[in-house]
Amino acid sequence: MPETIPNSAKSAHSFTVTVQPSGRHFVVDSTETILTASLRQSIGMPYGCKDGACGSCKCKKVSGTVVHGTHQSKALSTEEEAAGMVLTCCASPQTDVVLESRQVTEVGAIPMKKMPVRVSSMQRLSNDVMVLQLQLPANDTFTFRAGQYIEFILRDGSRRSYSMANAPHQTGSVELHLRHMPGGKFTDHVFGAMKEKEILRIEGPQGSFFLREDSDKPMVFVASGTGFAPIKALLEHMLHKGIVRPVTLYWGGRRPSDLYMHDWLLAMAEKMPNLRYVPVVSDALPEDTWTGRVGFVHRAVLQDFADLSGYQVYACGAPIVVDSARRDFTTLAQLPEDEFYADAFTSAADKAS
Repeated sequence: MPETIPNSAKSAHSFTVTVQPSGRHFVVDSTETILTASLRQSIGMPYGCKDGACGSCKCKKVSGTVVHGTHQSKALSTEEEAAGMVLTCCASPQTDVVLESRQVTEVGAIPMKKMPVRVSSMQRLSNDVMVLQLQLPANDTFTFRAGQYIEFILRDGSRRSYSMANAPHQTGSVELHLRHMPGGKFTDHVFGAMKEKEILRIEGPQGSFFLREDSDKPMVFVASGTGFAPIKALLEHMLHKGIVRPVTLYWGGRRPSDLYMHDWLLAMAEKMPNLRYVPVVSDALPEDTWTGRVGFVHRAVLQDFADLSGYQVYACGAPIVVDSARRDFTTLAQLPEDEFYADAFTSAADKAS
């Protein structure tokens, strides 16, 4: 049965946004962004940084008028805007609007919620990577998709975002991989004064980085640094669900120690015959005695896959890695733009500190 919006739901300064081909539609006030309204009404539109920096929420405007707030040109160029592209995280409607976005989730998408969590364990896997296990409230439920992220709500109201590194079938806890950014308000605390049993406050799940299970295409996973966290969740989910689509995982770091779960991946590849793991190191030193692939991780993909037209790609990590992969895979290897799924956290305030 199609969704309906009662007239009473709209004010004199609100408009209806319809998203094709799903047919989802929702009310947006002229003073808020399209993405803010969609999340408030549990319409699962794609997004990443939410501050006009990454371009993950970009989609085609079929009709209507919007006004864009501040954003970076790499996320939406003047030429793209003139061609009718919309950055939903900073676009406010001035009329009823029709958008085209094939990534919009189905009716009944998972709603976000806020809850307290307890730090149940802390494990340092390298000099600058900490694995946190967060215990969820026993009397509450937290539903998410493998690959999504949560936000910590700090005491001053600021937020820090981290991808969940475990699959949702592992109930009761959330695993995070945090890289220390010296001088960062949150990670300085994690690597300094934080103790087990500390209580934190989170909101989630967030993000549109999750496995599209309605496809049977082979996949390429690309991770840099702690961008491996959501990729780990995807692999655990695939193993649990018995998903046997071929997947090649490229994990890049500056030095071998940055591949902080290398042995875990080797063991996972033994359990998953459909998984091929390719570690890539860009700045190995002689004492590392590294004999594997070298260079930039996304270029290693291009060396192995001249034609990605029949693939899906899932990429997470440093913005420069994700941006380069998106550009080169679509222009040099014929990857369809709508088959590139990314989670690039571009703001230091959002992800890194």
